Amino acid sequence: MNSTFLHGLPAEGQDHLMACSHEVSFPAGTRIFNEGDPADRFWIIRTGAVTLDVQAHGRRAATVETLGHGDLLGWSWLVPPYAWRLGAEAYSLVRAHEFDAKAVRGLCEVDPAFGLALTRRVLEVVTHRLQATRIRLVDLYTPHGSGVTQVPQ
Repeated sequence: MNSTFLHGLPAEGQDHLMACSHEVSFPAGTRIFNEGDPADRFWIIRTGAVTLDVQAHGRRAATVETLGHGDLLGWSWLVPPYAWRLGAEAYSLVRAHEFDAKAVRGLCEVDPAFGLALTRRVLEVVTHRLQATRIRLVDLYTPHGSGVTQVPQ
């Protein structure tokens, strides 16, 4: 499987990881998961696009990023309490590999070197998503022309 997410993972670990997956598809407009729901699986997108969104009190969900080919969809399965931190919707027809989170966490326990490598890859994704979300929220909620370039602390 050709995925930027898998680059850097040990080859044997990739094989074991792929053994925990099966192919799925989501028609455009399908809600894949909602913020706060249990995170018991994750996906690597083969084709199509998925939007990630965040709920803002009293407002419509705000899209914070769009994912596509080779991207990891979902990281909340790795961190207790295993609940989605964002929501996701198929923007177009999506085909993906779906992974059973419990089985993958088991692989990480059995093979700590693989577990560390996978955790580092997921952390890279989380870091990127956090930055993308921050930038998008500043764009959405900072008054135009205010000169504010970072989120107040």
